[in-house]
Amino acid sequence: MSVPAAAPPGQPKKAATAAWIGSALEYYDFFIYGSAAALIFPKVFFDESDPATATLLSLATFGVAYAARPVGALFLGHFGDRVGRKKIMVFTLILMGVSTFLIGCLPTRAQVGTLAPVLLVLCRVLQGISAAGEQASANSMTLEHAPPHRRGFFTSFTLSGTQGGQLLATLVFIPVAALPEDQLLSWGWRVPFWMSIAVAVVGYVIRRKLEETPAFEAQQATGEVVKLPLVVLLREHWADVLRVIGGALIASVSTIFTVWALAYATSDAVGMDRSSMLWVGALANLVALGAIPAWATLSDRIGRRPVYLIGAVGSAVAMFGYLWAISTGSYPLILVLGVVAFGVVYSAANGVWPSFYGEMFSTRVRLSGMAIGTQIGFAVAGFAVTFAAQIAGPGGDDWSSVALFTAALCVPPVIAALSARETAKIPTEQLGERGAREVSQPETVTA
Repeated sequence: MSVPAAAPPGQPKKAATAAWIGSALEYYDFFIYGSAAALIFPKVFFDESDPATATLLSLATFGVAYAARPVGALFLGHFGDRVGRKKIMVFTLILMGVSTFLIGCLPTRAQVGTLAPVLLVLCRVLQGISAAGEQASANSMTLEHAPPHRRGFFTSFTLSGTQGGQLLATLVFIPVAALPEDQLLSWGWRVPFWMSIAVAVVGYVIRRKLEETPAFEAQQATGEVVKLPLVVLLREHWADVLRVIGGALIASVSTIFTVWALAYATSDAVGMDRSSMLWVGALANLVALGAIPAWATLSDRIGRRPVYLIGAVGSAVAMFGYLWAISTGSYPLILVLGVVAFGVVYSAANGVWPSFYGEMFSTRVRLSGMAIGTQIGFAVAGFAVTFAAQIAGPGGDDWSSVALFTAALCVPPVIAALSARETAKIPTEQLGERGAREVSQPETVTA
């Protein structure tokens, strides 16, 4: 086992910044699709169907990207552990920017018939492949650059970046959703997608100057880079892969909150204003920007498992409150419970899982392990929206069944956390190795 050299001064902060900005830009693209799938696409790409069926089909295209993620994880995870984290980070960002821009250029079903939804699904698949490698490469990069006693804090920047991207996507969609119906459905919905061309340019400028991690460079120098990471992963870390798959189901909370709850609130059953509901998501994500690093910092002190469990168990309970609030039609109640459920409670699990999952694996297979494990779990989470639309019944208003369904999806993450080893105090070079022992960390280390 090689011992990596210390990261150059300031490099942990550069890695965290690159992860934050890149993830924000990447998930801006990813989440504007979610808003459009709930509000726009049923009327643009599936308008030949009745409203309920059109919404169901549109939400299914949202889940298609999650189905593509495991395939992308196999490919990008392999090369990330073979050629390095940096190259994958740059590639995924460019792919996401291009595929999202193309969505904004697509003809509608009224213009070209069934070819329109087919092209939409194709672009969505490319988005999913990109997202499969983005978080795993960014998490590996920040974790391996971070000071050992602050891995939770630095690695959380990837997830606070995704919340920043979701916040930006929501803010962009608020004025778009306020457009008159004819303008919204003709050209207005395309503008957020066209803006994503900046992702490729800005992301490349930010990430191309980032140095590879000391842990990966040490492996290259000693010839320890494995030729087939997947073989080593399944031989030595199969149980951890299963834990990550189960843990990744926690993302169902995000997809239900972001997509299904938005569609439910703005449906005829409740009748909330589109812009008002988008503000709920915006404020919840704003709170999450502070809550995620706070929870992650706490995990550096008391461990990953207890903080993660707070988020998983709390989210199962909080979703009942949030969906009930929507059913009442009381906007102040929706706003408060939405911010608490998604901005605070869910952030506990969301802020800790990047370090919690990444620390289960050794450097040789870390990117593969995180990518494959998370993306299989995320695939289920992506289609949770489609299942929720079916569970909600013909009227789409059975919120209690959807809340119960979401709570059930929080059970595997709880089991995964309870069965996992606590890793917060294990030295970086010993992560994922048999016989690794916890050590006490200094109070402060200059990053």
